Amino acid sequence: MICESDQLEEYLLELNEVNYSNPIVKEKIGELFNSTQTEVEKAKVAFEYVRDEISHSWDIQGKRVTCKASDVLFYGEGICYAKSNLLASLLRSQRIPTGFCYQRLMLFDKPEKGYCIHALNAVFLKSLNKWIRLDARGNKKGIDAQFSLDDERLAFTTLEELDEKDYPTIYVKPHPKTLAVLEEQTDAIIMYKNYLPQHL
Repeated sequence: MICESDQLEEYLLELNEVNYSNPIVKEKIGELFNSTQTEVEKAKVAFEYVRDEISHSWDIQGKRVTCKASDVLFYGEGICYAKSNLLASLLRSQRIPTGFCYQRLMLFDKPEKGYCIHALNAVFLKSLNKWIRLDARGNKKGIDAQFSLDDERLAFTTLEELDEKDYPTIYVKPHPKTLAVLEEQTDAIIMYKNYLPQHL
């Protein structure tokens, strides 16, 4: 993996979409974290919360488009772009550097049905001096992403022979293409089927 910035502090910044000072987010921070938890425990708690308690819009066929961490929390749903904003917000609030990673995947099960950019997170654990990737998209039949410090257990494995791609960069901010689609679209189902970016 390649860090976009060599300044870990940049992976702690509060952003418009990673708004951990928002009262709704602060309330959830108070519920999830306490002073006795290790950094690894905090990362696992936050990941499992976003994975399991925030619904993926496509899985529930929800039409609402969310983007900011506070909105994702308030409505309890979002696509992977939105869920990665929330996970970054929760972890950055705890001074755990968190970035954004992307994969190019088939949108459904065949190349002719199109491709999409999928978002996940990379988290830097100071105690282990390494980045790990976590995918809080949400599990369902055929998808089993887990918190793992050693072997990655992501939601998707990329198939390069089918023109899928694992982008190596750990970005400081959500990619502009992913933000643009969330800002421009008003129906998550239509957005998911027709308007997700296919390349970074």
